Amino acid sequence: MKFQFSAGGVVFRQAQDFGSGPQSSKKKVEVLVCQHSYHHGWVFPKGLIGDHVEGEKKEETALREVEEETGVKGKIIKLLQPVQYWYFFEGQKIKKTVYYFLMEYVSGDIAKHDEEMEDVEWLPEEEVSKRLTYPADKKVWKEVKQLMANGV
Repeated sequence: MKFQFSAGGVVFRQAQDFGSGPQSSKKKVEVLVCQHSYHHGWVFPKGLIGDHVEGEKKEETALREVEEETGVKGKIIKLLQPVQYWYFFEGQKIKKTVYYFLMEYVSGDIAKHDEEMEDVEWLPEEEVSKRLTYPADKKVWKEVKQLMANGV
């Protein structure tokens, strides 16, 4: 059995809604999601802690991985509850712990994502849970929705 530790981010931004009616010009929230090139699942961006930089902190890994995988720079708002899951890779059982951070969009262009992701999209918050593939990401999203509803 092997243990892995990763860090990543749930990035949001305010998007102008120019619809008609009494709700027009209301700010809407969009959330960054990406489709992995290997397994094709829709996920939040993340990567192994310390796989590129020895001694890298989880916050540094999260910011770096979000930028590499999506082309977007984020600003950390809050550490979310870690998620854990098991998976098999090359015949080995791996227990993975992922530290996700709630992040606010700072800058960047999703067209500049790396090859690890085949697609990166900004989704309206009401579409996120339908798009996510894995239970761990859905659990993180549930926490984020609660935080956003409480004004965080």
